[in-house]
Amino acid sequence: MAETESMDVAEPPAPGEAPKSGARPADRHSLLKHSREFLDFFWDIAKPQQETRLEATEKLLEYLRARPEGSSELKYALKRLITGLGVGRETARPCYSLALAQLLQSFEDIPLCSILQQIQEKYDLQKVKKGMVRPALFGNLFGVLALFQSGRLVKDSEALMQSVKLLQVLGQHYSHLQEQPQKALVDILSQVPEAMLQEVLPKVLKPDLNSVLGSPEHLELFLLAQQKVPTKLEKLMGPVNLFSDESIPRLVTVLKMAATSVKKERKLPAVALDLLRLALQEDSFPRFWKEVVEQGLLKKQFWPASYLCFRLLGAALPLLSKEQLQLVMQGDLIRHYGEHMVTAKLPSQFKFAPEMNEYVGAFLKGCQDDPERQLALVVGFTSVTNQGLPVVPTFWRVMQFLSPPALKGYVAWLRDMFLQPNLDSLVDFSTNNQKKAQDTLFHGPERAVFRLRKWIVLRLVSLVDNLHAEKEEALIEEVARFCFFHSFFETKKPTSQIPETEQHFSHPLDSRTREVVGSAFFSLLQTLSTQFRQAPGQTQDGQPWTYHLVQFADLLLSHSRNVVPLVAFTTQQRQAWDRTLKTLKELEAQSSEAKAAAFQHLLLLVGIHLFKSPTESCDLLGDIQTCIKKSLGEKPRRTRSKATNPQEPPWVEVLVEILLALLAQPNHLMRQVARSVFGHICSHLTPRALQLILDVLNPEESQDEDDSVVVTDDSEQQPLGDAEDKSSDDGEGKGANDSESEEESNDEESDEEDRDGDVDQGFREQLMAVLQAGKALGGADGGDDDELGDEAMMALDKSLASLFAEQKLRIQARRDEKNKLQKEKALRRDFQIRVLDLIEVLVTRQPENPLVLELLEPLLHVIRRSMRTSSTKQEQDLLHKTARIFTHHLCRSRHYCRNVGDRVETLYARLERLAQQAGRQADSSVSLYYFNASLYLLRVLKGNTVGKSTCKAQKKEKAGTDAGTQPQGPEAASCLDLSLVTPIYSSALSSFLTRRSSPLTAPMFLSLFSRHPMLCKSLLPIVVEHVASHTRPRHQAQACLLLQKTLPTRELRLCFKDPEWKQLLDQILAKVTESLRTLGEAETKPGHQKELSSLELLNTVFRSIQHEKLTMDLTAVLGVLQSQQPRLQQGLQQGAHSAGSSRLYDLYWQAMKFLGVQRPKSEKKDAKEVPKATPSPISMKRKKKGFLPETKKRKKRKSEGATQEEAAKPAAAGGAQPPSTGKRKRKRKSKAPAQAQVNGMPASRSLTPEPPATSPSSPATTPKLQKKNQKLSQVSRATPVSPESPKEPAAKKRQKNLPQKGVSGKSPQSALPRRKARLSLASRSPTLLQSGAKKKGQLRKAKKL
Repeated sequence: MAETESMDVAEPPAPGEAPKSGARPADRHSLLKHSREFLDFFWDIAKPQQETRLEATEKLLEYLRARPEGSSELKYALKRLITGLGVGRETARPCYSLALAQLLQSFEDIPLCSILQQIQEKYDLQKVKKGMVRPALFGNLFGVLALFQSGRLVKDSEALMQSVKLLQVLGQHYSHLQEQPQKALVDILSQVPEAMLQEVLPKVLKPDLNSVLGSPEHLELFLLAQQKVPTKLEKLMGPVNLFSDESIPRLVTVLKMAATSVKKERKLPAVALDLLRLALQEDSFPRFWKEVVEQGLLKKQFWPASYLCFRLLGAALPLLSKEQLQLVMQGDLIRHYGEHMVTAKLPSQFKFAPEMNEYVGAFLKGCQDDPERQLALVVGFTSVTNQGLPVVPTFWRVMQFLSPPALKGYVAWLRDMFLQPNLDSLVDFSTNNQKKAQDTLFHGPERAVFRLRKWIVLRLVSLVDNLHAEKEEALIEEVARFCFFHSFFETKKPTSQIPETEQHFSHPLDSRTREVVGSAFFSLLQTLSTQFRQAPGQTQDGQPWTYHLVQFADLLLSHSRNVVPLVAFTTQQRQAWDRTLKTLKELEAQSSEAKAAAFQHLLLLVGIHLFKSPTESCDLLGDIQTCIKKSLGEKPRRTRSKATNPQEPPWVEVLVEILLALLAQPNHLMRQVARSVFGHICSHLTPRALQLILDVLNPEESQDEDDSVVVTDDSEQQPLGDAEDKSSDDGEGKGANDSESEEESNDEESDEEDRDGDVDQGFREQLMAVLQAGKALGGADGGDDDELGDEAMMALDKSLASLFAEQKLRIQARRDEKNKLQKEKALRRDFQIRVLDLIEVLVTRQPENPLVLELLEPLLHVIRRSMRTSSTKQEQDLLHKTARIFTHHLCRSRHYCRNVGDRVETLYARLERLAQQAGRQADSSVSLYYFNASLYLLRVLKGNTVGKSTCKAQKKEKAGTDAGTQPQGPEAASCLDLSLVTPIYSSALSSFLTRRSSPLTAPMFLSLFSRHPMLCKSLLPIVVEHVASHTRPRHQAQACLLLQKTLPTRELRLCFKDPEWKQLLDQILAKVTESLRTLGEAETKPGHQKELSSLELLNTVFRSIQHEKLTMDLTAVLGVLQSQQPRLQQGLQQGAHSAGSSRLYDLYWQAMKFLGVQRPKSEKKDAKEVPKATPSPISMKRKKKGFLPETKKRKKRKSEGATQEEAAKPAAAGGAQPPSTGKRKRKRKSKAPAQAQVNGMPASRSLTPEPPATSPSSPATTPKLQKKNQKLSQVSRATPVSPESPKEPAAKKRQKNLPQKGVSGKSPQSALPRRKARLSLASRSPTLLQSGAKKKGQLRKAKKL
């Protein structure tokens, strides 16, 4: 673009100009333009934004490429960039260096030696002043870096030698540049060819080991030469052993310096990794690792050095063999890393674990073909333990990268370590705090074994749970069998048929460990059931994993000589187990059915739970088998005990009780299974079975049953929680004692508050008796002066102490009872939340079931109770879940019951009860739920059809009813009887429009009207009656709002015939007219709202009349509105309810517009300008700049203003607009002709009863205004004239001659304009004061025209 612009500017001179004199200014202009654009590039290069710098550099290069070779711009660019290398801004130096490097890379014909010479001349260290030494040093350094980044330095030997010499000189100024020149030298030499390196090496590397070990840069240069030119290095320095006894301490010092230099960058120094490679190359890795890393850097107790060791370990993993991995994973470094993981818990502390996870993940991904190294690494990290507990988490994400052979070997290692824990092979440690609080009795080997075994079991479960890891079916089955066997069985005699019996323990399993293994097994069972149950290819025969575990359990039970369960089965329990296996085989034949699969899953899980809780599960198994056989169509074989019971409950009820018992267990898998099974049996649900579920939600009806269920839940939850707490806590006894002491102290602090809050009258009497017995209280006969002796005082103290001790025990007992009740309540709420899952399944899968109708009132009862006591999170969760089910899954469901049968009368009674309860609630939010429930019942009644017999009975009952209340159309065949429903909602509507504090709201009835328009038709008379009734203004406003929102609906209009609709609008107009007689008199907010609602309703009626093109008498409305205009104008000017008054005024003129009366624009402007007419100087917080204050203005301006006011008075009397100055004055003059005819008549016949100043005079009429005048002639004849008009008698005379309906009389206008005027009225607004016969004639004439 710059080049194009320059070419456009440097054009030949225009004709008439001298060639030389014309060309020179153009060249100068072009040069200036180029220079301005050219210089902007250098400004942008130094900006801190990276995108701006890169863009400026690219544009600079494009610009220079377009210039000819050897142009002045290129020379200036080089000079400017070299100058920028030593600027004072530190952020700008790298930018100029990068730009110079790209420039040299683009223009290869520029010799590097000349550029280096320019840099040295610009920043000559010998001639530079003392204050400019630092910028000069950095200018030389960044100049050499620019040459190196261009990629041409390693190809130019002469420039390379000069750069090396310059860097050596810069290395002497360590105070300014530190180690940067040496780093740059190493980077440059690492890129040069070997031949050039051999030539340069003697000049940069001194043949002295002390200088080599003097700094990390010199050591890195030595290692670089050792790697590239070892022969030349050996000739130069001879044989050098860096890992000798004399060199190792200096190596440690150099590495510590390197760790300090990268402290902020948090990266591994290259010299450390190069030393590691050299050690591996020279077979000195064990010596390097032990003496340099572990005994050297770690002993410094310097965290940067420790982090260098951690990073060196992570970077070394891909370079080490299996034996070397085992060496580094058993040393002091990995122990130190474990201590760091345990102690770095605070958020402010640096944590190295995420970085180490990246190293380990990269290693495992990179050696998929070497499972032995993978196994050695994961075993090494697992062996790092803190008092027996491994420091790595049980769920470690890097385990997903293990290959299947390595995973199999790792599982075998975990199993062997669980069976025979080898604590000596672990890298165990204790933190400083643990060492200080060491207790040999508490921190023994048994505790370490328990912690290790617990972690191993959880790691085994997490390996199966990891979805990303590749697992074989045999491995999953091995883990599941291992956990199941050691949870519930023990070996009596080994056998080859059961491999688990051949596993021996070096430390016997205690009860705590078995509980942990059992809990982990059920967690594994949930994982297997949810993830791999239906996945194809997980098992060879396609059976779920639980089926294989049941088969394994049956195998164990059949080998009673070799294996015994921990809890021996009774004869009845063994028979239940055998029947379970038989039922499973029968269900296997019907596995294609979804119901059979759900029952099979339930039976398998309860069968496995038989080993955990034999007594409870045995009864459940028998009942489940009976229910399964009945549900699948078989008649079960009854035992003798059941044969004597003729009234056996249905199988559905029994199964529901079983599912409720399963929901009470603290097992998420059981809850999922219960939900799944209930989804298959809910179609067979009976009222009694549903009542069993509802009794849980309403504990008032069946308190005993609820309590038993909750107690069972508590008894099942508490032992598991105690076991988990005991297995996870380090010092349970001590913590319990501490908590008890804390509770006692809290109790002592709150005793006084409890006594003050709840005074015990009996305790007070006892206290008075003790004090009187000890004579501590003075009597009536003046015994106050007598003092008690020591013995009496001691006896009194003992009595008081015993009394207060008893009182404290009573208070503690009350507090314990209160806590117990709170816990029971919490358990009950948890159980109710779980039971709501069954309700949700029922309403989502069986919405057309008639039993769904029985859920309304119980759910509403739960909502009302929870909203009263929703203080805890459990109550809120219960409320939210119940409300969600009720609202979204029940009331708003697309499907509902369409076969109510003989429940119609019950539904009507329930509907009436719900509507009445909605009006009795104290909260509108609760009332909304009851009202929505009644609407749901209305929907059900409307959607159900009536049978033949029912139709005949209803026809006989409805023979004498009013025809207007009978439903028409589709509702005629439905069960919805308006004669029964209308009184219910009419009473509710009357209550809403009369009661002072009604919980019902307008949106409730609007929802009713929109869903049931026929019912709305029956209720509208009540609403219309309350528009102008002697009720509160708020109720009148609500009635107007209901009508305003309901009348425009299309569904309601279809329910009315034309005469009925017109009659309804007449009634509404009459009521609104009566209500508007007090327009503008409101002084309260409800009254003002009533006026607004009345006008909005009036406008709605006008729109309906206009849309329907009805002929109605609007004279009364017009008269009432005109009579209230002065009051509205006065209220607007006074500023009362300023925002509401303006809205009221706008609605008023909107209604007048429908009546054909236009709003004068002058009034609208005056209304806006009234508050601005007399601005108060006090209200002006800030004066406008550029204007004189009032005190500095000349008095002549005031006289001019008075003259203008006097000149405006006659104009106002004549009806003209008030004058103004400037542009606004000209604008008003241009609008004066149109404004004079705004009402369609001369100003003398204006309809608005305004002051004379607002009535415009009649100027000369233009043809366009005459046409408007002709169109509005009907309005001018039919509308009464303002009293202030000068032609008042004539107007009155015309008004008296008008009939009540229609328009009569002649007009001075011609016939054609008259026809046009009638046509315009018919199409524009409600036909004001016209007759129906003339309307038809006018429409015919309009068609002819």
